[in-house]
Amino acid sequence: MNLLIRLFTIVIQSFIRKKLHPLSESVVHLRVWPNDLDLNMHLNNGRFLTIMDLGRLDLLLRAELLTHLVAHRWQPLVGAVNIRYRQSLPPFAKFKLKTKIVAWDEKWFYIEQRFERKNRLIATAHVKALFRSPKGNVRPEEVFGLLKMNIDPPTIPASVQKWIDTEM
Repeated sequence: MNLLIRLFTIVIQSFIRKKLHPLSESVVHLRVWPNDLDLNMHLNNGRFLTIMDLGRLDLLLRAELLTHLVAHRWQPLVGAVNIRYRQSLPPFAKFKLKTKIVAWDEKWFYIEQRFERKNRLIATAHVKALFRSPKGNVRPEEVFGLLKMNIDPPTIPASVQKWIDTEM
């Protein structure tokens, strides 16, 4: 139930909060609730991944991409996630989830997501994601084309390139 409330909150806030450029950083403010905890009484490692979905949704909504995706019946899909946990998040702790597209290639978007609390890094994740239409995978240029934007891909950060190289 907690995740549905968070989902509903993200959707409602997207109408109120400032719109974003697709390459801008989305910041979502959240709190650790009791049903997020594991037996060690901190945010469960699997819950981090679920909460990351909310950050990506916020970015899609505020960059005004989601309505286009729904209209074209394109689905966002995650191909891989690489996450590094640095610190725990205790019960009721407030934290920020920062989400940003850092690069893309001919098929995949590479997204960085950072959990921060009191200006300290809690966890960092890189997500490899794409959009799939009923006819197959959608190239990133097509996605930006929906927004009538012609954006050159940035250089892939070294840390992301290393991950890509090791994943092949």
